[in-house]
Amino acid sequence: MKLATDKMTARKEGAIGWITFNNPARYNAVSLSMWKGLYDAIIAFAADDEVRLIALKGAGEKAFISGADISEFEENRSSQETVTAYNEVARRATDALANVNKPTIAMIRGYCVGGGVSVALSCDLRIAAEGSSFAVPAAKLGLGYAFEGVRRLVDVVGPSFAREIFYTARQFSADEAAAMGLVNCVVAVEGLESYVRAYAATIASNAPLTVASIKTLVAQALKDESERDKQLCRDVVERCFASEDYREGRRAFMEKRKPKFTGR
Repeated sequence: MKLATDKMTARKEGAIGWITFNNPARYNAVSLSMWKGLYDAIIAFAADDEVRLIALKGAGEKAFISGADISEFEENRSSQETVTAYNEVARRATDALANVNKPTIAMIRGYCVGGGVSVALSCDLRIAAEGSSFAVPAAKLGLGYAFEGVRRLVDVVGPSFAREIFYTARQFSADEAAAMGLVNCVVAVEGLESYVRAYAATIASNAPLTVASIKTLVAQALKDESERDKQLCRDVVERCFASEDYREGRRAFMEKRKPKFTGR
């Protein structure tokens, strides 16, 4: 897939859509064009029926994402107008990632800082290599942090850990991140990619409509009860039971074979 910047790449490998932050010289710091590239890649993979899962990683061995590209701040984040415009582009990208109709995994190796944490939190699952480190250094830079980003962190780690992450602005180890629930698991560096590929393949082999329904239902469960779309919750469940995949799952179980799901 061709994107507008070579600092983002997107490719399909079977049922997995891979998105790579490709700025290793700056530890994959995210520029304005990279936020746009992320959005474009997500939208393209969302529309591709062959893609059943989206995985994100950083190029090189040093970082997943080290934050925003501060070298651009004077041009793109030095006034209220440019800050607002920049934040809107980044918000659109992370919202697209958080709300895409397919499961997502962040494969984290090395630094995951600032905007890297925001991207990782926008994914459904986060798998980290040993030696990775995490931080949100907003308090060291005097930055304001938008409510939606804070809410996503609170939803994942809870209010106490969220306060600690923001108040201290310090780096947390991969083991600390796992203990607070920021990452799902920590694996050896040399086994990270093979682990993520196997995990992704497991998810991609399951019924897409069931997986998508769970993503919808979890998102609704995180909302205040007054904001939940109860009809949508019923609809996604009923769609599973009315699907050909449900019939295929029953047949495969009775025939003692692996089901072949089509997402229909």
